[in-house]
Amino acid sequence: MKRAGVVFATAAAALLISSPAYADWPPGSDADNLGNEAACDIPYESAFKFHIYFNSGQNGAYRNIGWAVYNFDALRPGDGHDHPLKYCITGGSRPLPGSGQKIKNNAASGENEHYKYTARVHYNSGYKGPYDAMAPYQHIDRFRNVYNQNASFLWA
Repeated sequence: MKRAGVVFATAAAALLISSPAYADWPPGSDADNLGNEAACDIPYESAFKFHIYFNSGQNGAYRNIGWAVYNFDALRPGDGHDHPLKYCITGGSRPLPGSGQKIKNNAASGENEHYKYTARVHYNSGYKGPYDAMAPYQHIDRFRNVYNQNASFLWA
């Protein structure tokens, strides 16, 4: 019985050490966009309703976004550091194009699965400059105004 307790304690310690730091971040906004499991779920199964893609036609690596992002290169989840938002690493031994790369100035298409809000991807940080807008249940196969020049995201 004592051995089982040691094994359990060792396993628990290993889990704590291997858990990502963002597991302790509070839910909402930047913390959720960075660390919530929904961010890398299969897009149509995700609780996050905006999907941004590395390639045109909703292809390549993707990231699901649930909250507004002021600057794709500097999310602030509350740990005192800026973190870039990156595409999910998908595709197993043959990762999809764009897997793990930064999203800022590196997106070609998007899809809005929200039933109520319009999704806007902006050219500049801070929701400024030209943008591409997707009404509820709309997608854009190739961004017109922010193709590979995208810096922020806003629900409108």
